[in-house]
Amino acid sequence: MNGKEQRPPVAVIGAALDLGSGRRGVDMGPSAIRYAGLDEKLRQLGLRVEDWGNVQAPIAEACDPGDERTRYLREILDTCERVAEQVARARREGFTPLVLGGDHSVAIGTLWGLAGVSGPGGVLWIDAHGDLNRPGTSPTGNVHGMVLAAALGVGGDVLRRDRWPVAAAEAGRVALVGVRSLDDGERALLQQLDARVHTMSDVDRIGIVAAIEDALEHVAGESFVHVSLDMDSLDPDVAPGVGTPVRGGLSYREAHTAMELVAESGLLTSLDVVEVNPILDRENETAELAVELVASAFGARIL
Repeated sequence: MNGKEQRPPVAVIGAALDLGSGRRGVDMGPSAIRYAGLDEKLRQLGLRVEDWGNVQAPIAEACDPGDERTRYLREILDTCERVAEQVARARREGFTPLVLGGDHSVAIGTLWGLAGVSGPGGVLWIDAHGDLNRPGTSPTGNVHGMVLAAALGVGGDVLRRDRWPVAAAEAGRVALVGVRSLDDGERALLQQLDARVHTMSDVDRIGIVAAIEDALEHVAGESFVHVSLDMDSLDPDVAPGVGTPVRGGLSYREAHTAMELVAESGLLTSLDVVEVNPILDRENETAELAVELVASAFGARIL
């Protein structure tokens, strides 16, 4: 598109949920990202921004974990339905949905909402983890590690809701970048999927530009292209305040380059940013970086 005035407005949707994670604190992520100046940064890019607040999300102290293979599942899916409703509304009204997590389980709701409006689409998953566990393979029972399996419709009936499409993502239009921690069940599932996977070893070998360009080519197509940015995809040295840190992640510049390439592609129809944990952060450093990366995804440039 030519001209900032032609770009769709952005609807900010918060999901202050930490029930899908094994560590508390990411429920404060949406507030931390907003406090870091998200609204102002996007407006500086000439974008119209509406903040629709946070969907209702329960806290662990008020819930029964239920089945240890899918801890807090009912409450998580209830929250995801509320996210889906807001995302679907945003798409129907011509907004670009920007969902702030919370743990990564909120992306189930984002993808439900997108697919509910226009059918299954493409997904670029930038994450240290595959999030392809299923209830029978997860070593923890934490639902934030099952999100992509649920979105692909291969997570089993317990990860579905009748109101939303069984598969929100097209099996042949999923790409993962930055992966450096996979469980055995995820490796086995990836052998059956037509997913493009660029691990951190691949990024080291071919560079972030080649990895992201290949991933974007793989996910391009009709309906939507959703980018899901887990802040644990970055190295803990630059993003210490995340839900599940893993050493050896993307550098500051690699992450910005990835988001700049997303913007240049013109493919982005929705974005979520998840797993910011202010409890583990240094002076809101990770939330501030999240804001910078969102800005890059929406077109911010040095020159």
